[in-house]
Amino acid sequence: MEIKITKAPVLKEKPDSSTLGFGKIFTDHMFMMDWNSEKGWYNARIVPFENLSIHPASTVLHYGSEIFEGLKAYRRADGKVQLFRPIENIRRMNNSAERLCLPQIPEDLAMEVLTTFVDLEQDWTPSAEGTSLYLRPFMFGNDESLGVHAVHNATYVIIASPVGSYYKEGINPVKIMIEDEDVRAVRGGTGYAKCGGNYAASNRAGERAAQKGYAQVLWLDGVERKYIEEVGAMNVMFKIGDEIVTPMLSGSILPGITRKSCIEVLKDKGFKVSERLLSVDELGEALQNGTLKEAWGCGTAAVVSPIGELCYKDVKYTINNGEIGETTQMLYDTLTGIQWGKIEDTYGWTKEI
Repeated sequence: MEIKITKAPVLKEKPDSSTLGFGKIFTDHMFMMDWNSEKGWYNARIVPFENLSIHPASTVLHYGSEIFEGLKAYRRADGKVQLFRPIENIRRMNNSAERLCLPQIPEDLAMEVLTTFVDLEQDWTPSAEGTSLYLRPFMFGNDESLGVHAVHNATYVIIASPVGSYYKEGINPVKIMIEDEDVRAVRGGTGYAKCGGNYAASNRAGERAAQKGYAQVLWLDGVERKYIEEVGAMNVMFKIGDEIVTPMLSGSILPGITRKSCIEVLKDKGFKVSERLLSVDELGEALQNGTLKEAWGCGTAAVVSPIGELCYKDVKYTINNGEIGETTQMLYDTLTGIQWGKIEDTYGWTKEI
């Protein structure tokens, strides 16, 4: 597909890396492409970054027909820019699209528009330690009617933001509160899809946790309220004895790409990794008897984030003396080493721009 490029008449000044934060500064351009149930995908274009204009009756505003992804471009030491496992994001977005009855994008087309956009904006990829260019592809239904029906018109957009650390704590351990009132998702719902409604529904519990001084909540399953699922914006893993345990993908948990990468690295290094049900009672017992050695969240934004404290029903538990564990550090060093090109990518995960 031809991609029409209209460059911004005036380019923005690049920010100082120390002021980046997360998702607050945006690049000069954005990618857009339209879809119609009769025409398919059309009008692929890169245009100056600007506000979107949509009809007040647009489907996304009333019925939440929206999905998104998150991935990063990294500046290597040799100055080149590369992506980390972008095909996985493309496939996950198509799975989300299928669940929300939004149009899927052929993989080759999705990769073409992504790499073309990143190539144009690659000067925005910072080079300071721990920084990257965060990419946010998203899609929404924009039928101009209030009837509830399958989407007939949609728009696909990619925006980019140079970022620093997701958490202000950086790689330092964070405090997590186990949520026992609200639920994030249930099997058969949209938990495995990356859609805005899942995150909107998590905000109330997240706000309660923040008021108590916690960075995120740890969700329990929505049926029995007893099995660990995921952290607010990440998947979660625990080192119990000599076993690495992460909740199984049961349909209510987002299939994280960083999660998948951690599992592959851990197995490659000889760790016993179990994807299974993990009850809050089993976790509590491991906390009390000292067999819980490490815990960490994993996701694109933070990569790997060690958990130094868990709180459940107002009882606080310290993990590994509130320090980052050896396994957590190894995963962080390995994944970021591959992402920034510091170590050899023996898995074939990176894609050079």
